[in-house]
Amino acid sequence: MEVLIENLFTYFFVAVLFFLVLFYYLKKQKRDSEIVDEKIKKAKELGIYEPVSLHPVVDVNSCIQSGACITACPEKDILGIRNGKAVTINASRCVGHSACFSACPVGAISLHIGTEKRGVDLPHVTPDFESNVEGIYIAGEMGGMGLIKNAVEQGKQAVNNLTKHIKNNVETDFDLIIVGSGPAGISASLQAKKNGLKFLTLEQDSLGGTVYSFPRAKIVMTSPMDLPLFGKLKLVETSKTELLEIWEKVLNTNKIEINLGEKVDEITKNNGIFNVVSSKSSYSTKKVLLAIGRRGTPRKLEIPGEQKEKVAYRLLEPELIQNKKVVVVGGGDSAIESAILLAHEGNEVTLSYRKDSFSRLKPQNFENITKAKENNSVKAILNSNLIEIMDDSVKIEIDGNPEIIENDLVYIFAGGELPTQFLNKVGIKITTKYGEAILKN
Repeated sequence: MEVLIENLFTYFFVAVLFFLVLFYYLKKQKRDSEIVDEKIKKAKELGIYEPVSLHPVVDVNSCIQSGACITACPEKDILGIRNGKAVTINASRCVGHSACFSACPVGAISLHIGTEKRGVDLPHVTPDFESNVEGIYIAGEMGGMGLIKNAVEQGKQAVNNLTKHIKNNVETDFDLIIVGSGPAGISASLQAKKNGLKFLTLEQDSLGGTVYSFPRAKIVMTSPMDLPLFGKLKLVETSKTELLEIWEKVLNTNKIEINLGEKVDEITKNNGIFNVVSSKSSYSTKKVLLAIGRRGTPRKLEIPGEQKEKVAYRLLEPELIQNKKVVVVGGGDSAIESAILLAHEGNEVTLSYRKDSFSRLKPQNFENITKAKENNSVKAILNSNLIEIMDDSVKIEIDGNPEIIENDLVYIFAGGELPTQFLNKVGIKITTKYGEAILKN
């Protein structure tokens, strides 16, 4: 009898303990869900809930609440747990690291591009990175994967794939011509060298592509990547200058020269051979890899006075600009970073953005511009449009009312235009992706 009583007491104690643990677990889950609900509500109010590019989508039926995706994400508050399932919070701040995709133990996450309402224009590319034009491959930002690590990996994989299909019985100037020297183009050049290809890399601007146009003091957020002929590049935070120096070093070490300031104007195909016409020459090649960025051609406002010398579309040497009245146009990361860098040099900075909130900023940039507005180092004017640029002033339309302010310099960061005309001329099809999965298990 005593044994029975002891057993009953033990069972009762275990049952009470179980229900206490369950109670506190459910209470904590409810509290955590309420916190995530509040974050989502705030994200919607700030306009940072809807994704603008590559972003995670969670299959709630497969999610087991491991939290691995949240831990793996290098950014803050992109994902959270609500009611026992992972959900997106600030989807527009996702920069496509894809770490959440790899970390999920049950494959409940897929990466999508665009949404049902907001489409993203992308060229048609196969899993081998080949376009609809046989022999022309696409890697990097233009293909929808703009993160440096992803672009490096794509450039490498694309070259490995096209190397398998190069025919040596055809006489051409080159086996491969790479267009663009951003992260994907540099990686592709190194891999082409490693594979023993006769290749040429053309760049219309400067080494680094989009990275080169970053403000000098900008910190480039990356993650460890495998650079061909170099090995693991373990960088989490680095300056643009340091990253460019590493690329220059590895290119010089491997005796790779890139033709800078040479723009590709035309690519035609005849009997399986490509003729690439540039601003300086023409070349024949067996394969072509397009590693050009979406921002290669800055989007202009098409307003009176935009052709003036005081107008620029990128900020390279912010420390040289001091005590000026500057207008920065745009609401993306580049515009915010440039406005804050200029404010540090004693300039009077006005930031003009056409929308009523900043909707696609990295968390740190959002925090920085909020502080800058509070301490009046940057005057941010939302719901405004720059409508005319004069010699010593500009005209800005604010809530429909034009206002003239004194001005010395104008920096326009209105994004970049996909080189659709060039791609159409080459024969590459452009499709608009509305929430389609790019990576899925």
